Amino acid sequence: MTTLTTLARLTLLCSLLAWLPVAADEQTSAQPLDVPELMDLMAKVTSRTDRFIETKTVAMLTQPLVLQGTLGYARPDRLEKHVTSPYEEHLIVQGDQLTLSTHEGTKRIAVNSHPLIRSFIEAIRASLAGEVAVLRRLYHIKLQGSRKSWMLTLRPLDAQAAEYLTSITLSGHGDRLATVDIREPGGDRSVMQIHEPAS
Repeated sequence: MTTLTTLARLTLLCSLLAWLPVAADEQTSAQPLDVPELMDLMAKVTSRTDRFIETKTVAMLTQPLVLQGTLGYARPDRLEKHVTSPYEEHLIVQGDQLTLSTHEGTKRIAVNSHPLIRSFIEAIRASLAGEVAVLRRLYHIKLQGSRKSWMLTLRPLDAQAAEYLTSITLSGHGDRLATVDIREPGGDRSVMQIHEPAS
C-alpha cells in the first residue's frame, strides 16, 4: 500500500513537472507583446524561404489578380520575391540595389532614390530583420497582440508616401510572418498570405 502511494505521488509529481514548462510557455505567449520584443524575435531568424499567395484588388480590374511564388529573406539585408504564377517575375533587393527581372528584361534601381519604393520594401525587410529604428524613421507603428498572435500596423510618416499608401499591416505568430496587407488611398489592396517553408 505504501509502495503504491509512493508511486502515485511520484507519478503525480512527474506529471506536474512535465506540465509546468508548458504552462509557463503558454503564459508567456499570451502576454502582450511590445515592438522591441517582436523585433528581437524577428532578428533571431537568419534566413527563411516561404511560399506565398498574393491577392491584388485593383479598381481598374474586374477581378482580383492572384499571384503565387516564394518569398525569401537572408540577413542582413537580402529580400527576394519570386512570382511563378500567373507570370514569371523575380525581384531581389540587396542593400540599396533592387533588381527586377521579367520576360521583358532586367532593371536595376537604387532603392534610396525612390522614397515610395523604399517605404514598401523596408516595411517587409526591416520587419523581418528586426530593425525597429528603420521602421520608426518611415512609419507610425502600432502593435497589437501577443507572441501567439500579433498584428503590426505601419502608417507612413512621409506626406508624399501617404498619398500612395494608407497602411501596411503585418501579422504573424512568434517569429513567423503570416500576412502582409497593403492598403492604398484609392481603395486598391494587396493581401499576401505566407505559408510554410517552400520545399
